Amino acid sequence: MEKLLQPDFGLMFWTIVTFLALVYVLGKFAWGPLLYAIERREHHMREEREGAERAREGAQKIQADLEAKLAGLDAKAREVLADAQKEADALRARHSAEAQREAEQLMAKTRQGLEEEKRRLVGELRREVADLSVAAAEKLMRKTVDADVRKTVLDQFFQDIEKGGGKN
Repeated sequence: MEKLLQPDFGLMFWTIVTFLALVYVLGKFAWGPLLYAIERREHHMREEREGAERAREGAQKIQADLEAKLAGLDAKAREVLADAQKEADALRARHSAEAQREAEQLMAKTRQGLEEEKRRLVGELRREVADLSVAAAEKLMRKTVDADVRKTVLDQFFQDIEKGGGKN
């Protein structure tokens, strides 16, 4: 055990020489290519990171452009909807005006028809009243008036009624 605690300079010398030779061999054949591979890997990772940053910036620009286009499309859609609403209101007003005009025309035509019917009925009523009056007058006079005289008297009676409102 004592020998383990006493240093042997020969062993120490060869251990140091072997260590230095190992360091030299590793430095020449292992560490150089290893460091080169690490540097190449680091350079490659730096390029990928820069590319990713450029891609992210490009994506942000594209996103901003798309948002601007969407805002423009939204505004255009609102404008189209507003125009469609205006056109619908105008169409509704036009149809309403047409319906109103047609209703007024129908009312006028109906009034005219009613007026014509009223005139016809008044004429018929006058004729019947005249016939009844003549019949009553015949009974009162107890004689019959011939048809030509009756027609002449009735025509004269109607003309007098139309001229003076029936006061003659």
